[in-house]
Amino acid sequence: MDISTLIDEVIAREGGYSNHRADRGGPTHFGITQAVAQANGYRGDMRALPRSVAEAIYRRLYWEKPGYAFVAELAPAIAEELFDTAVNMGPATASGFLQRALNALNRNEQDYPDLKVDQALGARTLAALGAFLKLRGKAGEKVLLKAVEALQGERYLALAESRPANEAFLYGWLANRIG
Repeated sequence: MDISTLIDEVIAREGGYSNHRADRGGPTHFGITQAVAQANGYRGDMRALPRSVAEAIYRRLYWEKPGYAFVAELAPAIAEELFDTAVNMGPATASGFLQRALNALNRNEQDYPDLKVDQALGARTLAALGAFLKLRGKAGEKVLLKAVEALQGERYLALAESRPANEAFLYGWLANRIG
């Protein structure tokens, strides 16, 4: 798995400049919100955000900082999903989905101890992932991926139900981000 390829795919999916009236994120370019761009040193007009700046933000904030490269060594498909979920919902939410899924799949702690769902990917989460994969193998990786995507899909529905303006985005979220 190559993070550059994942970034290219996200940018292709997110598209260019947007300032949709229903989007609380405000102006975005390549899927990077103005607030995130500014927090990372960009001071220009969002319409002119260089792709290289967006790529650097994606790599740093949504791959390196949350530690998804470590996940990729164990389970590439899970790392890819975490990256994409982090881009759309934030790294804490993505990492929390992984922790919740691992807890639900540990057979009442028979396979490994429950994780504190602190939304941070650390040594315990990686150890639980390793234990799960050692026991369940490639088939387990597919099941874990389904569990993470189920949590993501449920969150999209909840977002649309809690804020009707989000219904403008629900179809795209489900079409482009789930399975």
